[in-house]
Amino acid sequence: MDCILEVEKLSLSFGGLDVLRNVTLGALRGKITALIGPNGAGKTALLNCISGIYRAQGGGICFDGHDLIGRPPHEIARLGIARSFQNLELFPSLTVIENLLVAREPRFRGNVLSAAIFFGPARRREIAEREAVEKVIDFFELWPLRHVRAHDLPYGQQKIVGFARAMAADPKLLLLDEPGSGLTRDEKEDLARFILRLRFDWKVSILWIEHDLQMVSDLADRVHVLNIGECIASGSPDEIKQLPAVISAYVGEEPAASQQQVG
Repeated sequence: MDCILEVEKLSLSFGGLDVLRNVTLGALRGKITALIGPNGAGKTALLNCISGIYRAQGGGICFDGHDLIGRPPHEIARLGIARSFQNLELFPSLTVIENLLVAREPRFRGNVLSAAIFFGPARRREIAEREAVEKVIDFFELWPLRHVRAHDLPYGQQKIVGFARAMAADPKLLLLDEPGSGLTRDEKEDLARFILRLRFDWKVSILWIEHDLQMVSDLADRVHVLNIGECIASGSPDEIKQLPAVISAYVGEEPAASQQQVG
């Protein structure tokens, strides 16, 4: 399988508590890879390691040929990884378009003089970045809200804006941390539509944490299951939902001792 991201025997602990234990898995290039498991399984911790927020004590993370271990978050972002967060991390006093422009900030470069008087390259760069953000706004159907401040939006729309801001960074790999949490059924249907369009129209690779197993079954190309810091199963959605180890994890029984690979 062609993986844009490979995690190999990753371990993470805090104060003697093992959060991740020898986790090995991959995110498929140009496809949707889902990461599921009960609360406390280590899913968000894994995304934090990939994005550089946490530094793992053991193992490796390779993204598109680059070793990510030890790299700071801003450097990992420049390599082409962006993420949304389970908890809203928008700038509440900024408008929708301003929140998305923040994601383009690394591209705003130039000397102090050209930036100060706003001519030539600085002006062309500003126009290009705004055009890129408008493309994302159109994709996520946010055009009526572009000048609305984030704190004035309902929760569901704020979640979509957070999703859109991650995409405004033009990533190769998009990390989604429970983007559907707190959304209504209609809002989840919109979310599913955006995820599929990113996969098929924009060819973005997606690593997606989700608790809605029906959404995972409908959208994901491959699924990894975490439980108590270990990857206990990997396979297609249809294969995964039949595995005893996965069923046990979700009903609270003891997990299987070793990872199950299917397909």
